[in-house]
Amino acid sequence: MHELLVIVGVSGAALLASTIAAVAGFGGAVIMLPVLVWGFGLRETIPILTVAQLMGNLSRVVLNRTELHLPVIKWFSVGAVPAAILGGIVFATVPAPALTRVLGLFLLLVVVYRHTPWGKRARLGLRGFLPLGGVSAFLSAIMGSVGPFMAPFFLAYGLVKGAYIGTEALATVVMHVVKLGVYGKYSLLNVRIVLIGVAIGAVMFVGSWLGKRLLSRLPERFFPYIIEGVLVVAGVQFLVFG
Repeated sequence: MHELLVIVGVSGAALLASTIAAVAGFGGAVIMLPVLVWGFGLRETIPILTVAQLMGNLSRVVLNRTELHLPVIKWFSVGAVPAAILGGIVFATVPAPALTRVLGLFLLLVVVYRHTPWGKRARLGLRGFLPLGGVSAFLSAIMGSVGPFMAPFFLAYGLVKGAYIGTEALATVVMHVVKLGVYGKYSLLNVRIVLIGVAIGAVMFVGSWLGKRLLSRLPERFFPYIIEGVLVVAGVQFLVFG
């Protein structure tokens, strides 16, 4: 019975998360995090989420392939690759309960950050994506999701709608590929985890398609509030229960 609940819960969360992410440009992994931790525990959740996000982000890259901004991706990747390796090693060696509480604190701080003047009006030149890639990739390897942290910088650079969603997605793909290599080296990646991640990713592809259809019809301003609500609830839960 528990396995059936996990399948239904994870599938529903994946569809909702990817639809919202395709419209808002971020937040899919944040919505998935508490559901996956409930179903699989933190140590398996991050690799599973990485596989699923890889597929979900690839779908957004394909759907927005004509609007990609390659210079941003280049500078972001230079910082992201070494940082993702380091972050993956830290994740593989630090005890899971400590990581869970750090994750809870991180999610709450993201909400606070997004309402500060810096979070609202972040400004970044092209070369600033190099340090952004480093910080984002390190946090992503440990926490699983940094979309709410990255979003203001990509938006402030001037990317909008398809260009923002596709470019941010391809930058995220770079992080995930490197992370998966590190997780595999430390035996955190196996056939079961890959299959679960692929199944979730397939559901998220459907959500990305739905979100793409809705992108021009729905007011985008509502979605960040939904995502922030999930961040607060999940952050408090992780901090209290570990």
